Amino acid sequence: MGHDGPGHVAISDRKPVLRELELYHGKAGYGVSVEFSVRTGPITIFAVTQTGDGRLKMIAAEGEALPGPTLSIGNTNSRLRFSLPPAQFMNAWCEQGPTHHCALGTGHQANVLRKVARLLDLEFVKVA
Repeated sequence: MGHDGPGHVAISDRKPVLRELELYHGKAGYGVSVEFSVRTGPITIFAVTQTGDGRLKMIAAEGEALPGPTLSIGNTNSRLRFSLPPAQFMNAWCEQGPTHHCALGTGHQANVLRKVARLLDLEFVKVA
């Protein structure tokens, strides 16, 4: 699942929505975008970034997708809760140097991702 439409319908509990936008994500012109959300239940957010010495680093956090309203902005979004309060979570996540893009999937997958990182000899950080 990502912004501007990527998402697999098998991880959602509702149909994607095509939304007409008069201003397409701050760009000149208009268009259509896809709103998508992940189904409620356990989730993992995952990102790959680069360390100061140029090596790849994997970042993950486990949480929960919650039912409830989301913004109708032509983007993919879900209501998420992590073990830390929102501001503390965002600070802890951003301290790891994530890029703009990340993946959001169903289930708690940090242990699997940690094993992949070990096999690839990459640093792995679980934000909790």
